[in-house]
Amino acid sequence: MGNACRGSSKGKFYQGYNQPEAHSNNSNRNTNSDHSNSDHSPSVNSQQRVAQEFSKQSPKKDNNLPLVGPNRKDTIMRRGIDNQTYYVLGHKTANIRDLYTLGRKLGQGQFGTTYLCTEISTNMDYACKSISKRKLISKEDVEDVRREIQIMHHLAGHKNIVTIKGAYEDSLYVHIVMELCGGGELFDRIIQRGHYSERRAAELTKIIVGVVEACHSLGVMHRDLKPENFLLVNKDDDFSLKAIDFGLSVFFKPGQIFTDVVGSPYYVAPEVLLKHYGPAADVWTAGVILYILLSGVPPFWAETQQGIFDAVLKGHIDFDSDPWPVISDSAKDLIRKMLCSQPTERLTAHEVLSIDVDSGHPWICENGVAPDRSLDPAVLSRLKTFSAMNKLKKMALRVIAESLSEEEIAGLREMFKAMDTDNSGAITFDELKAGLRRYGSTLKDTEIRDLMDAADVDNSGTIDYGEFIAATVHLNKLEREEHLVAAFQYFDKDGSGYITVDELQQACTEHNMTDVFLEDIIREVDQNSDGKIDYGEFVAMMQKGNVGIGRRTMRNSLNMSMRDSRDSTSAL
Repeated sequence: MGNACRGSSKGKFYQGYNQPEAHSNNSNRNTNSDHSNSDHSPSVNSQQRVAQEFSKQSPKKDNNLPLVGPNRKDTIMRRGIDNQTYYVLGHKTANIRDLYTLGRKLGQGQFGTTYLCTEISTNMDYACKSISKRKLISKEDVEDVRREIQIMHHLAGHKNIVTIKGAYEDSLYVHIVMELCGGGELFDRIIQRGHYSERRAAELTKIIVGVVEACHSLGVMHRDLKPENFLLVNKDDDFSLKAIDFGLSVFFKPGQIFTDVVGSPYYVAPEVLLKHYGPAADVWTAGVILYILLSGVPPFWAETQQGIFDAVLKGHIDFDSDPWPVISDSAKDLIRKMLCSQPTERLTAHEVLSIDVDSGHPWICENGVAPDRSLDPAVLSRLKTFSAMNKLKKMALRVIAESLSEEEIAGLREMFKAMDTDNSGAITFDELKAGLRRYGSTLKDTEIRDLMDAADVDNSGTIDYGEFIAATVHLNKLEREEHLVAAFQYFDKDGSGYITVDELQQACTEHNMTDVFLEDIIREVDQNSDGKIDYGEFVAMMQKGNVGIGRRTMRNSLNMSMRDSRDSTSAL
């Protein structure tokens, strides 16, 4: 749900549905995670082609259409005055303002804002993440919030996991009060520290894998581990590292298989892309972080998100480029074992950390073989650039995400109603096929079935309104031209047609983003080396594939397919 200390963008290219905790009851929406025997799993390329076809479709606007079908009124959360009639947390809570004083804004995410807050009785500072209830579109969104809070309580007490203080709710917001992490992000601390060695990377990796082991031992899969989700409690203690953001995390049972594609492109495991995974995916992600810690770049890289996915599926790890020739063989051995493409052959978190020399890995063990000599300064330089670029994109995507209006949601509502010809509140396969044919689509039945499966989260055989909206509302506008223009204009304060270092500094200040290396951003994005960023360079940066899939990650087919649907007015 966001960065506990600075806020998290979560307004990323791939926003959509995040599967709630899986259960065995087939009437529950979470049961798709338990279906491990399904052979029907369309390829990424197939999904992309379906998406390109479907993106051309859009119905005419009909102001007389009702909100939802009569039989599915509970599919979306009510808005406005009705926000006072239900509790996201399931019960009435104390008034947060009776217990805490809310202070300055620490960060802004798509779904809420993080504030500094002070407990009145103790005068101690915490972080308060306030989530807008009006942005919880479906009941699945509500379950996401509930589950995140449950998981944070479940993991409470681990020294490297952010501690939740309490959760509160009023008519407009859900407030999560948690430990304040004021020491900044992991990468920023590494860069500031200067001296950086394999031994230091091993110490950090031990903490990160320790978090994974703790989660797995308690039946929790994190599913969104990445460097920016590890913060320091204070700047003076390098070991005060805390894992945050459990918005994608789920409870799991031994042997349970999950199928929803979630996470962030650089860090996602191949079995996640293949929609057949379990907790071993977290170990893969930790292995990716280790590779970045030692080289400054991710192991699977491409200019586009699809290219990154292709590289992940191929699984080739580059140990030939600098600085790998001087990195110890033991470090490379651990990376290979954590980035093994076969989940069953991958080391578990426990095996990585085992005290037993015969089973634990020597590179990560205390007093192990990781050398303490400084790594090439180029590694720190790459880390600076990698971190800075992610922060600029987050700022831009926040600007875009915050511009999405309820009116835009209404357009998706109309599209759903146009396809739901029997007004049942759910779209059947035949209705979807007929609707696509009516709008001129040439998709084959098998491709339409792929699209149907991508959207049908609960495997009910239909797409209900909640699935439709949750899978499309957050992403479908993020790459549209006018939103990119608006984001560029936000940074281009003087309207000169260029973004300068001073303007970036002003934007960072407005978003409470510190430790951003602005010169590195300019240098990386500035293709013609004129010292500033023009619109073309800005768009090229936004279209590169180093942005996270996001909190409510949708199924690739439906999300991409809906991206431009409301703008296409020539269908009818």
